[in-house]
Amino acid sequence: MGKSVKLQEITSYLDEMLKLPEFSSDCSNNGLQFEGKEVVKKIAFAVDGTAESFRKAIEINADMLFVHHGISWGSGFKRITGLDAERIKLLAKNDLSLYAVHLPLDAHAGIGHNARLAAMAELCYIAPFGDYHGKKIGFRGELSSPVTVEELAKRIDLLLPSTGKYQIFGDPERSVSRVGIISGGGAYTEAFMEMKELSLECLVTGEMTHEAVSYAKEANASVIRFGHYRSETPGVLAVMSDIKRYFDIDVEFLDLPTSF
Repeated sequence: MGKSVKLQEITSYLDEMLKLPEFSSDCSNNGLQFEGKEVVKKIAFAVDGTAESFRKAIEINADMLFVHHGISWGSGFKRITGLDAERIKLLAKNDLSLYAVHLPLDAHAGIGHNARLAAMAELCYIAPFGDYHGKKIGFRGELSSPVTVEELAKRIDLLLPSTGKYQIFGDPERSVSRVGIISGGGAYTEAFMEMKELSLECLVTGEMTHEAVSYAKEANASVIRFGHYRSETPGVLAVMSDIKRYFDIDVEFLDLPTSF
């Protein structure tokens, strides 16, 4: 049985560890988004803050839920109605705290999604990559020896949590050594422009859009898509391990894949 910890102690630790003040331009209102019980005995972890993850957290008697995608974005709620109201009711009725962190978890050099993906890929000479609203949210690096895109995809696929099928855009047998990594919706225009400037050959990301396919071709970049959800499980799990180690509190991961 784990310890009981004050909610404020946990949120203060997360705020500092994830360097939230450095991401004031993030569209996500990072940090504690709903305040529940003052004392926390168990924390659930999930990629998305949804009615489903709220219910699952309640079922396992969690007092707090940590997510990558929260429920408060931009200027926040203007009207709390419909499905949004149902989500808030679940949190309020069960006194469940919700803590969300978006870009800071993408960009964290130790326990972020992209840092963990870079480790799975076995990249060397790792450096920040992927400018997004003035912040580098991904990482780039080099493989110790070239591998095919298919081999790189399989290497990461074996280590990625959750289930899913990767998809390769470009020649699977192409030999690559210089790789960029941006989880989630990382196949955006500026990323491919940066890849071309840096002569990166392959992008590891979560999802592709219609227009991204053309930009990838024009940047001569192969792309491995693992799914938005699946590519953003590593950071959540890394935070969970850190919290367990630091606070010795009960934790549990809720794997709720979306197939995207």
